Amino acid sequence: HVQLVESGGGSVQAGGSLTLSCAASGNIDDSIVMAWFRQSPGKKREGVASIYSGGGSQYYADSVKGRFTISRDNAKNTLFLQMNSLKTEDSGVYFCATKGSFAYWGQGTQVTVS
Repeated sequence: HVQLVESGGGSVQAGGSLTLSCAASGNIDDSIVMAWFRQSPGKKREGVASIYSGGGSQYYADSVKGRFTISRDNAKNTLFLQMNSLKTEDSGVYFCATKGSFAYWGQGTQVTVS
């Protein structure tokens, strides 16, 4: 069984920064891609950023490009999302996910930008 646990969320002022972490446990050796999603009340869950196993291929939503950086530490089975220049519209619950043979989701961590 794979478990993903997000941490690092909180409340920040617009223009501030937060770093989210996602600690993975279990067998994720076949993980192809890890990603961050977010969801605000009344909105569908949207992809924020993703990173492939080698770390070199990354995707960012246009809304966060240039402000967010996704990275992964494979040795520690941890995914990160460095968020800079945060805007109020970045608020929401941030989820990490991984996909290989199966897809897994974390429980989410709240980010509030005011």
